[in-house]
Amino acid sequence: MASTPHHYYLPMHTLILSISLFVFLPILPLTTCNSIHDLLRSRGLPAGLFPQNVKSYDLDQNDYLQVYLEEPCEAKFENRVFFESVVKANLSYGGLIGLEGLSQEELFLWLPVKGIKVIDPLSGLILFDIGLAFKQLSLSLFEEPPICVPKVGQLESYGRKELGYQNL
Repeated sequence: MASTPHHYYLPMHTLILSISLFVFLPILPLTTCNSIHDLLRSRGLPAGLFPQNVKSYDLDQNDYLQVYLEEPCEAKFENRVFFESVVKANLSYGGLIGLEGLSQEELFLWLPVKGIKVIDPLSGLILFDIGLAFKQLSLSLFEEPPICVPKVGQLESYGRKELGYQNL
């Protein structure tokens, strides 16, 4: 019997490896994103949805996202928003669904944000689901991560007299 030269097997192994990477690489979790802002960009969302003071985040294999902030804080997009110390959501391409830990002020009421979706990036709009309604905002508001001010710290930075209290 004639034996097949060994060098013919090398391209077959390379082909199998290439096909395996092509098939399995997309289902591996994204671990190359160093920050939440990079992760958001890689998933079709603007980087400024979360503030600068994010400590860390976890993303499991089911795309369940948990974002950890240094402390609860307020930021401003078009209106004021409040971030709890942990914000949770299901991450999809262009969306955060089932959001927990984020509220937006509307007409002096704080309403929980249930979801955020970029419907069409070319439209320049992002959609916030605030439970009672959907609010469209300009994507340009979310280009840069906002500065988030600790909510409790805002009161502590003023003395009792400045807040209208007298010493007893």
